[in-house]
Amino acid sequence: MAKLPHIQLPTALKERLLQGHPWVYRNHVPSNLHFPSGTWVRARCGNWTGYGLWDANGPIAIRIFSEEQVPDPRWLREQVQAAWDLRSPLRDKGCTAYRWLFGEGDGLPGITVDLYNDFAVVQTYMEGAAVLLDWLVDALKAAKPLQGIFLRTQHRASDEGTDNKPDSKIERLWGQAAPDDLVVKEHGLSFQVNLYSGQKTGLFLDHRENRRFVQDLSQGREVLNCFAYTGAFSLYALRGKAQHVTSVDIGKGLAEAANTNIALNGLDPDRHTFVTQDCFNLLNSYAEQKRFFDLVILDPPSFAKSKQNRHAAQRAYVKLNALALRCVAPKGLLVSGSCTSQVSPEAFKEAIAAAGASAGRRVQIIHEAGQPLDHPVPAHFPEGRYLKFVVGRVR
Repeated sequence: MAKLPHIQLPTALKERLLQGHPWVYRNHVPSNLHFPSGTWVRARCGNWTGYGLWDANGPIAIRIFSEEQVPDPRWLREQVQAAWDLRSPLRDKGCTAYRWLFGEGDGLPGITVDLYNDFAVVQTYMEGAAVLLDWLVDALKAAKPLQGIFLRTQHRASDEGTDNKPDSKIERLWGQAAPDDLVVKEHGLSFQVNLYSGQKTGLFLDHRENRRFVQDLSQGREVLNCFAYTGAFSLYALRGKAQHVTSVDIGKGLAEAANTNIALNGLDPDRHTFVTQDCFNLLNSYAEQKRFFDLVILDPPSFAKSKQNRHAAQRAYVKLNALALRCVAPKGLLVSGSCTSQVSPEAFKEAIAAAGASAGRRVQIIHEAGQPLDHPVPAHFPEGRYLKFVVGRVR
Protein backbone atom coordinates (compact mmCIF):
# COMPACT_ATOMS: atom_id res chain seq x y z
CA MET A 1 0.00 0.00 0.00
CA ALA A 2 1.24 3.49 -0.83
CA LYS A 3 2.16 5.77 2.02
CA LEU A 4 -0.96 7.17 3.65
CA PRO A 5 -1.64 10.90 3.64
CA HIS A 6 -1.32 12.32 7.16
CA ILE A 7 -3.89 14.87 8.31
CA GLN A 8 -3.44 16.93 11.46
CA LEU A 9 -6.73 17.79 13.15
CA PRO A 10 -7.54 20.64 15.57
CA THR A 11 -6.89 19.78 19.22
CA ALA A 12 -10.47 20.80 20.04
CA LEU A 13 -11.63 17.53 18.46
CA LYS A 14 -9.46 15.29 20.65
CA GLU A 15 -12.00 14.47 23.36
CA ARG A 16 -14.67 13.56 20.84
CA LEU A 17 -12.25 11.45 18.78
CA LEU A 18 -10.95 9.65 21.89
CA GLN A 19 -14.53 8.73 22.72
CA GLY A 20 -14.83 7.14 19.27
CA HIS A 21 -16.84 9.63 17.22
CA PRO A 22 -16.36 8.55 13.58
CA TRP A 23 -16.91 11.83 11.69
CA VAL A 24 -14.52 14.64 10.84
CA TYR A 25 -16.24 17.54 9.14
CA ARG A 26 -14.69 19.30 6.18
CA ASN A 27 -14.37 22.58 8.03
CA HIS A 28 -12.03 20.81 10.49
CA VAL A 29 -9.45 19.79 7.87
CA PRO A 30 -7.02 22.11 6.05
CA SER A 31 -8.75 23.72 3.10
CA ASN A 32 -5.86 22.95 0.76
CA LEU A 33 -6.26 19.16 1.08
CA HIS A 34 -7.68 17.38 -1.93
CA PHE A 35 -7.80 13.60 -2.41
CA PRO A 36 -9.98 11.30 -4.49
CA SER A 37 -12.96 9.83 -2.65
CA GLY A 38 -12.03 6.45 -1.18
CA THR A 39 -8.47 7.43 -0.23
CA TRP A 40 -7.34 5.95 3.09
CA VAL A 41 -5.87 8.62 5.36
CA ARG A 42 -4.20 8.70 8.77
CA ALA A 43 -5.70 11.39 11.00
CA ARG A 44 -3.88 12.68 14.08
CA CYS A 45 -5.05 14.81 16.97
CA GLY A 46 -2.52 15.10 19.78
CA ASN A 47 -1.62 11.52 20.74
CA TRP A 48 -4.74 10.12 19.06
CA THR A 49 -4.48 8.40 15.67
CA GLY A 50 -7.24 7.07 13.46
CA TYR A 51 -7.57 5.58 9.99
CA GLY A 52 -10.41 6.67 7.79
CA LEU A 53 -11.80 7.09 4.30
CA TRP A 54 -11.67 10.47 2.61
CA ASP A 55 -14.74 11.79 0.81
CA ALA A 56 -14.17 14.52 -1.76
CA ASN A 57 -17.74 15.83 -1.54
CA GLY A 58 -20.19 16.63 1.23
CA PRO A 59 -19.69 18.12 4.68
CA ILE A 60 -18.06 14.99 6.18
CA ALA A 61 -14.47 14.81 4.93
CA ILE A 62 -13.27 11.74 6.86
CA ARG A 63 -15.08 8.76 8.32
CA ILE A 64 -12.93 6.97 10.89
CA PHE A 65 -12.98 3.16 10.65
CA SER A 66 -10.22 2.08 13.02
CA GLU A 67 -7.77 3.42 15.58
CA GLU A 68 -5.55 0.34 15.29
CA GLN A 69 -4.84 -0.25 11.62
CA VAL A 70 -5.70 0.50 8.03
CA PRO A 71 -8.73 -1.75 7.42
CA ASP A 72 -8.16 -4.82 5.25
CA PRO A 73 -10.39 -7.75 4.19
CA ARG A 74 -9.81 -9.66 7.43
CA TRP A 75 -10.68 -6.61 9.53
CA LEU A 76 -13.88 -6.11 7.56
CA ARG A 77 -14.90 -9.76 7.95
CA GLU A 78 -14.56 -9.39 11.71
CA GLN A 79 -16.88 -6.37 11.76
CA VAL A 80 -19.47 -8.14 9.61
CA GLN A 81 -19.32 -11.27 11.77
CA ALA A 82 -19.69 -9.24 14.97
CA ALA A 83 -22.81 -7.58 13.56
CA TRP A 84 -24.15 -10.97 12.49
CA ASP A 85 -23.68 -12.38 15.99
CA LEU A 86 -25.44 -9.39 17.57
CA ARG A 87 -28.59 -10.13 15.55
CA SER A 88 -28.85 -13.79 16.61
CA PRO A 89 -31.87 -13.14 18.92
CA LEU A 90 -33.83 -11.95 15.87
CA ARG A 91 -33.04 -15.13 13.98
CA ASP A 92 -34.01 -17.17 17.05
CA LYS A 93 -37.43 -15.48 16.91
CA GLY A 94 -37.87 -16.44 13.25
CA CYS A 95 -37.37 -12.94 11.82
CA THR A 96 -35.97 -13.20 8.30
CA ALA A 97 -35.77 -9.46 7.54
CA TYR A 98 -33.61 -7.11 9.56
CA ARG A 99 -30.73 -4.62 9.28
CA TRP A 100 -27.55 -6.65 9.30
CA LEU A 101 -25.19 -3.67 9.33
CA PHE A 102 -26.13 -0.26 10.68
CA GLY A 103 -23.25 1.89 9.49
CA GLU A 104 -21.62 3.81 12.33
CA GLY A 105 -23.59 1.73 14.81
CA ASP A 106 -21.63 -1.36 13.75
CA GLY A 107 -18.30 0.32 13.13
CA LEU A 108 -18.67 0.65 9.35
CA PRO A 109 -19.47 4.32 8.69
CA GLY A 110 -21.49 5.17 5.62
CA ILE A 111 -22.63 1.60 4.91
CA THR A 112 -25.78 -0.31 5.80
CA VAL A 113 -26.89 -3.82 4.84
CA ASP A 114 -30.47 -5.06 5.05
CA LEU A 115 -31.18 -8.78 4.90
CA TYR A 116 -34.33 -10.21 3.31
CA ASN A 117 -34.25 -14.01 3.62
CA ASP A 118 -31.15 -14.95 1.59
CA PHE A 119 -30.77 -11.61 -0.20
CA ALA A 120 -28.67 -8.73 1.12
CA VAL A 121 -29.14 -5.09 0.10
CA VAL A 122 -26.09 -2.89 0.62
CA GLN A 123 -26.63 0.86 0.87
CA THR A 124 -23.81 3.37 0.73
CA TYR A 125 -23.97 6.92 2.00
CA MET A 126 -20.61 8.16 0.76
CA GLU A 127 -18.64 7.96 -2.47
CA GLY A 128 -15.61 6.47 -0.74
CA ALA A 129 -17.50 3.31 0.22
CA ALA A 130 -16.93 1.98 -3.30
CA VAL A 131 -13.43 0.83 -2.34
CA LEU A 132 -14.93 -1.53 0.28
CA LEU A 133 -17.57 -3.25 -1.83
CA ASP A 134 -15.51 -6.24 -3.00
CA TRP A 135 -14.35 -6.93 0.56
CA LEU A 136 -17.89 -6.47 1.85
CA VAL A 137 -19.39 -8.93 -0.63
CA ASP A 138 -16.86 -11.58 0.42
CA ALA A 139 -17.46 -10.87 4.11
CA LEU A 140 -21.24 -11.18 3.77
CA LYS A 141 -20.94 -14.47 1.89
CA ALA A 142 -18.51 -15.80 4.52
CA ALA A 143 -20.93 -15.04 7.37
CA LYS A 144 -24.08 -16.45 5.75
CA PRO A 145 -24.98 -18.47 2.62
CA LEU A 146 -26.69 -15.95 0.34
CA GLN A 147 -28.49 -16.11 -3.00
CA GLY A 148 -27.85 -12.52 -4.06
CA ILE A 149 -26.27 -9.24 -2.97
CA PHE A 150 -27.51 -5.88 -4.27
CA LEU A 151 -26.28 -2.31 -4.02
CA ARG A 152 -28.48 0.72 -3.48
CA THR A 153 -26.41 3.88 -3.84
CA GLN A 154 -27.42 6.87 -1.70
CA HIS A 155 -24.82 9.62 -1.64
CA ARG A 156 -26.07 12.75 0.11
CA ALA A 157 -24.94 16.30 0.39
CA SER A 158 -25.94 16.56 4.05
CA ASP A 159 -24.88 15.36 7.48
CA GLU A 160 -28.23 13.70 8.06
CA GLY A 161 -28.30 10.38 9.88
CA THR A 162 -29.15 7.15 8.13
CA ASP A 163 -32.88 7.83 8.18
CA ASN A 164 -32.63 10.21 5.21
CA LYS A 165 -34.12 8.58 2.11
CA PRO A 166 -33.13 10.27 -1.16
CA ASP A 167 -33.80 8.85 -4.59
CA SER A 168 -31.64 5.82 -5.24
CA LYS A 169 -30.91 3.10 -7.76
CA ILE A 170 -30.21 -0.58 -7.23
CA GLU A 171 -27.87 -2.94 -9.00
CA ARG A 172 -26.85 -6.56 -8.51
CA LEU A 173 -23.35 -7.03 -7.09
CA TRP A 174 -23.34 -10.81 -6.89
CA GLY A 175 -25.57 -13.84 -7.21
CA GLN A 176 -29.02 -14.29 -8.64
CA ALA A 177 -31.92 -11.93 -9.07
CA ALA A 178 -34.45 -11.72 -6.27
CA PRO A 179 -38.09 -12.48 -7.06
CA ASP A 180 -40.45 -9.52 -7.21
CA ASP A 181 -42.79 -11.25 -4.75
CA LEU A 182 -40.23 -12.14 -2.10
CA VAL A 183 -41.95 -12.93 1.23
CA VAL A 184 -40.21 -12.39 4.57
CA LYS A 185 -41.23 -13.23 8.12
CA GLU A 186 -41.46 -10.93 11.12
CA HIS A 187 -42.74 -12.16 14.48
CA GLY A 188 -44.90 -14.76 12.69
CA LEU A 189 -46.35 -12.37 10.12
CA SER A 190 -45.57 -12.53 6.39
CA PHE A 191 -44.74 -9.47 4.29
CA GLN A 192 -44.20 -9.23 0.57
CA VAL A 193 -41.21 -7.06 -0.31
CA ASN A 194 -39.73 -5.87 -3.59
CA LEU A 195 -36.01 -5.16 -3.60
CA TYR A 196 -36.18 -3.21 -6.86
CA SER A 197 -38.89 -0.66 -6.19
CA GLY A 198 -40.55 1.21 -3.39
CA GLN A 199 -39.14 3.08 -0.43
CA LYS A 200 -37.33 0.64 1.86
CA THR A 201 -38.69 -2.31 -0.19
CA GLY A 202 -42.16 -2.04 1.39
CA LEU A 203 -41.14 -2.75 4.98
CA PHE A 204 -39.53 -0.34 7.44
CA LEU A 205 -37.39 -2.66 9.54
CA ASP A 206 -36.74 -0.26 12.42
CA HIS A 207 -40.36 -0.34 13.66
CA ARG A 208 -40.47 -4.13 14.07
CA GLU A 209 -40.76 -4.15 17.87
CA ASN A 210 -43.02 -1.10 17.89
CA ARG A 211 -45.46 -2.87 15.59
CA ARG A 212 -45.60 -5.80 17.96
CA PHE A 213 -46.24 -3.41 20.86
CA VAL A 214 -49.19 -1.92 18.96
CA GLN A 215 -50.62 -5.40 18.48
CA ASP A 216 -51.01 -5.77 22.24
CA LEU A 217 -52.91 -2.46 22.44
CA SER A 218 -55.36 -3.14 19.63
CA GLN A 219 -57.94 -5.60 20.92
CA GLY A 220 -61.48 -4.32 20.43
CA ARG A 221 -60.28 -0.90 19.29
CA GLU A 222 -61.14 1.16 16.24
CA VAL A 223 -57.68 1.89 14.77
CA LEU A 224 -56.52 4.60 12.36
CA ASN A 225 -53.08 4.02 10.83
CA CYS A 226 -51.74 7.14 9.10
CA PHE A 227 -48.84 7.00 6.64
CA ALA A 228 -49.59 3.30 6.51
CA TYR A 229 -47.41 2.52 3.46
CA THR A 230 -47.97 -1.21 2.80
CA GLY A 231 -49.87 -1.71 6.05
CA ALA A 232 -47.32 -3.19 8.46
CA PHE A 233 -48.76 -1.55 11.60
CA SER A 234 -52.24 -2.42 10.34
CA LEU A 235 -51.41 -6.12 10.09
CA TYR A 236 -50.26 -6.23 13.69
CA ALA A 237 -53.39 -4.36 14.81
CA LEU A 238 -55.58 -6.82 12.92
CA ARG A 239 -53.75 -9.78 14.45
CA GLY A 240 -54.24 -8.08 17.82
CA LYS A 241 -58.01 -8.34 17.27
CA ALA A 242 -58.72 -4.71 16.49
CA GLN A 243 -62.41 -4.13 15.79
CA HIS A 244 -61.53 -2.34 12.54
CA VAL A 245 -58.42 -0.77 11.02
CA THR A 246 -58.39 2.16 8.61
CA SER A 247 -55.08 2.58 6.76
CA VAL A 248 -54.27 5.91 5.11
CA ASP A 249 -51.53 6.78 2.62
CA ILE A 250 -51.37 8.89 -0.51
CA GLY A 251 -49.05 6.58 -2.46
CA LYS A 252 -50.19 4.78 -5.59
CA GLY A 253 -50.41 1.02 -5.40
CA LEU A 254 -50.13 0.91 -1.61
CA ALA A 255 -53.71 -0.21 -1.08
CA GLU A 256 -53.07 -3.23 -3.28
CA ALA A 257 -49.82 -3.99 -1.46
CA ALA A 258 -51.54 -3.80 1.93
CA ASN A 259 -54.34 -6.07 0.73
CA THR A 260 -51.75 -8.57 -0.50
CA ASN A 261 -50.13 -8.65 2.94
CA ILE A 262 -53.51 -9.09 4.63
CA ALA A 263 -54.30 -12.03 2.35
CA LEU A 264 -50.85 -13.58 2.93
CA ASN A 265 -51.61 -13.78 6.64
CA GLY A 266 -55.20 -14.96 6.40
CA LEU A 267 -56.49 -11.86 8.19
CA ASP A 268 -60.08 -10.68 7.79
CA PRO A 269 -60.21 -8.11 4.94
CA ASP A 270 -63.66 -6.97 6.08
CA ARG A 271 -62.05 -5.47 9.19
CA HIS A 272 -59.74 -3.31 7.08
CA THR A 273 -60.21 -0.24 4.89
CA PHE A 274 -57.49 1.51 2.89
CA VAL A 275 -57.97 5.20 2.10
CA THR A 276 -55.68 6.69 -0.55
CA GLN A 277 -55.47 10.31 0.54
CA ASP A 278 -53.16 12.89 2.10
CA CYS A 279 -53.03 12.17 5.83
CA PHE A 280 -53.07 15.81 6.92
CA ASN A 281 -56.17 16.50 4.86
CA LEU A 282 -57.97 13.37 5.99
CA LEU A 283 -57.22 13.96 9.67
CA ASN A 284 -58.54 17.51 9.33
CA SER A 285 -61.69 16.16 7.69
CA TYR A 286 -62.20 13.54 10.41
CA ALA A 287 -61.70 16.19 13.10
CA GLU A 288 -64.32 18.44 11.53
CA GLN A 289 -66.71 15.48 11.26
CA LYS A 290 -65.97 14.59 14.91
CA ARG A 291 -65.06 11.09 13.84
CA PHE A 292 -63.12 9.39 16.63
CA PHE A 293 -60.81 6.39 16.84
CA ASP A 294 -59.65 4.46 19.89
CA LEU A 295 -56.09 4.24 18.61
CA VAL A 296 -54.40 6.58 16.12
CA ILE A 297 -50.98 5.70 14.68
CA LEU A 298 -48.69 8.33 13.13
CA ASP A 299 -45.54 7.18 11.32
CA PRO A 300 -44.72 10.01 8.89
CA PRO A 301 -41.64 10.27 6.69
CA SER A 302 -38.75 12.44 7.82
CA PHE A 303 -39.76 16.10 7.99
CA ALA A 304 -36.17 17.41 7.97
CA LYS A 305 -33.27 16.52 5.71
CA SER A 306 -30.83 18.94 7.33
CA LYS A 307 -30.36 21.11 10.41
CA GLN A 308 -31.79 24.05 8.49
CA ASN A 309 -35.18 22.28 8.39
CA ARG A 310 -35.28 21.45 12.09
CA HIS A 311 -37.72 24.17 13.13
CA ALA A 312 -40.01 23.46 10.19
CA ALA A 313 -40.01 19.79 11.18
CA GLN A 314 -40.92 20.67 14.77
CA ARG A 315 -43.86 22.73 13.54
CA ALA A 316 -44.97 19.90 11.27
CA TYR A 317 -44.97 17.45 14.18
CA VAL A 318 -47.04 19.83 16.29
CA LYS A 319 -49.57 20.29 13.49
CA LEU A 320 -49.81 16.58 12.65
CA ASN A 321 -50.15 15.41 16.25
CA ALA A 322 -52.70 18.13 17.05
CA LEU A 323 -54.86 16.96 14.14
CA ALA A 324 -54.54 13.35 15.31
CA LEU A 325 -55.38 14.21 18.93
CA ARG A 326 -58.63 15.77 17.78
CA CYS A 327 -59.53 12.38 16.32
CA VAL A 328 -58.72 10.27 19.39
CA ALA A 329 -61.71 9.11 21.40
CA PRO A 330 -61.84 9.87 25.15
CA LYS A 331 -59.32 7.63 26.97
CA GLY A 332 -57.98 6.56 23.59
CA LEU A 333 -54.35 6.18 22.58
CA LEU A 334 -52.02 8.16 20.35
CA VAL A 335 -49.09 6.25 18.86
CA SER A 336 -46.63 8.72 17.37
CA GLY A 337 -43.31 8.09 15.67
CA SER A 338 -40.54 10.21 14.20
CA CYS A 339 -37.60 9.21 12.01
CA THR A 340 -36.23 12.77 11.81
CA SER A 341 -32.75 12.67 13.31
CA GLN A 342 -32.65 16.47 13.54
CA VAL A 343 -35.42 16.36 16.16
CA SER A 344 -34.26 14.96 19.50
CA PRO A 345 -36.39 12.67 21.69
CA GLU A 346 -37.03 15.53 24.12
CA ALA A 347 -37.91 17.94 21.32
CA PHE A 348 -40.31 15.36 19.89
CA LYS A 349 -42.11 15.01 23.22
CA GLU A 350 -42.25 18.81 23.44
CA ALA A 351 -43.97 18.80 20.03
CA ILE A 352 -46.54 16.31 21.32
CA ALA A 353 -47.13 18.45 24.41
CA ALA A 354 -47.59 21.53 22.21
CA ALA A 355 -49.96 19.55 20.02
CA GLY A 356 -51.98 18.63 23.10
CA ALA A 357 -52.26 22.30 24.07
CA SER A 358 -53.39 23.18 20.56
CA ALA A 359 -56.01 20.42 20.51
CA GLY A 360 -57.18 20.96 24.09
CA ARG A 361 -55.89 17.54 25.17
CA ARG A 362 -53.32 16.16 27.59
CA VAL A 363 -51.12 13.22 26.63
CA GLN A 364 -50.02 10.80 29.34
CA ILE A 365 -47.01 8.90 28.02
CA ILE A 366 -47.25 5.20 28.87
CA HIS A 367 -44.50 3.87 26.63
CA GLU A 368 -41.46 5.24 24.86
CA ALA A 369 -38.92 3.47 22.65
CA GLY A 370 -35.96 4.17 20.43
CA GLN A 371 -34.26 1.84 17.99
CA PRO A 372 -34.28 -1.95 18.06
CA LEU A 373 -31.41 -4.41 18.33
CA ASP A 374 -30.48 -4.22 14.66
CA HIS A 375 -30.15 -0.40 14.74
CA PRO A 376 -27.63 0.03 17.60
CA VAL A 377 -26.56 3.50 18.70
CA PRO A 378 -22.99 3.87 20.02
CA ALA A 379 -22.73 5.98 23.17
CA HIS A 380 -20.10 8.08 21.39
CA PHE A 381 -22.29 8.70 18.33
CA PRO A 382 -25.59 10.28 19.41
CA GLU A 383 -26.27 11.23 15.78
CA GLY A 384 -27.11 7.57 15.23
CA ARG A 385 -30.26 7.96 17.31
CA TYR A 386 -33.03 8.99 14.96
CA LEU A 387 -36.12 6.89 15.78
CA LYS A 388 -38.61 8.06 18.38
CA PHE A 389 -41.76 6.13 19.32
CA VAL A 390 -44.22 7.39 21.91
CA VAL A 391 -47.50 5.89 23.07
CA GLY A 392 -49.75 8.20 25.06
CA ARG A 393 -53.17 7.99 26.65
CA VAL A 394 -55.25 11.00 25.69
CA ARG A 395 -57.03 12.80 28.53
